[in-house]
Amino acid sequence: MPTKRILVTGGSGKAGFWIIKHLVEQNYEVVNIDTRAPAAPQCRTIIADLTQLGQVVTAFSPFNTWSRAPYDGVIHLAAIPRPFESPNDEVFRVNALGAYNVLEACAALGIRKAVLASSESSYGLCFAAKFFPPKYLPVDEAHPQLPEDSYGLSKIVNEITADTFHRRTGMQIISFRLGNILAPEDHARVRATFPNPEIRLRNLWSYIDARDVAIACRLAIEKDDLGCEPVVLSADDVSSDRPSRELIARYLPTVTDLRHPFAARETLMDNRRAKQLLGWQQQFFL
Repeated sequence: MPTKRILVTGGSGKAGFWIIKHLVEQNYEVVNIDTRAPAAPQCRTIIADLTQLGQVVTAFSPFNTWSRAPYDGVIHLAAIPRPFESPNDEVFRVNALGAYNVLEACAALGIRKAVLASSESSYGLCFAAKFFPPKYLPVDEAHPQLPEDSYGLSKIVNEITADTFHRRTGMQIISFRLGNILAPEDHARVRATFPNPEIRLRNLWSYIDARDVAIACRLAIEKDDLGCEPVVLSADDVSSDRPSRELIARYLPTVTDLRHPFAARETLMDNRRAKQLLGWQQQFFL
């Protein structure tokens, strides 16, 4: 069986490192597309600006490699990763145009599978000027997305862009609404917040280890006939040592529509769709 070939955009970043590491360990041929070289190279890197469609098409072309074999899929991570550290319009421009160009290049080159990094931030709770509680718990894919910031807005636009390309081409596209991504070295920092749960209220105490993201991304490329949809990807447990019911009663007392029993430290972000669609299971816990 020929080696499968995967493009990863933004592979020089924190999550990208672990995704590429996992894919290489699973015997994938990986090419990283980024604006900078990684600190610890694991595969070939092509330097490209994803806001320039011509550069994306050239970087994604199989004729840009020795093997000339077509790519099996793209995992698109590259983005400005949070609001307020760049001007609002630049966050939106880079994130929305980058995702559009990635999918346009896939369509032009016949790449039939893509994974997009969407975000829990699309629900609006994380970066709202004034925190507001969710409509119900756990938050699932059907929950209203109500961002006030350009970062959350860009993620919604990218999900709509995915729908557009799926209608046009039939391309399989999974948009992971990712919880707060933690690298292994982040775990101790997050555990240190346990005495003060309010610190992670705006994330609804959600998290996801980058290594679990890597597994989910691989599964979303390997499986066929998934269509196009957003999928919440969060850990099974909360990033707190307190029971979920206690956190809800203390910090979210107005949320009365509880759709799970919330035994022990069960997540407030509903990850059941990831399990049903992909067979994904969390491997790395705080």
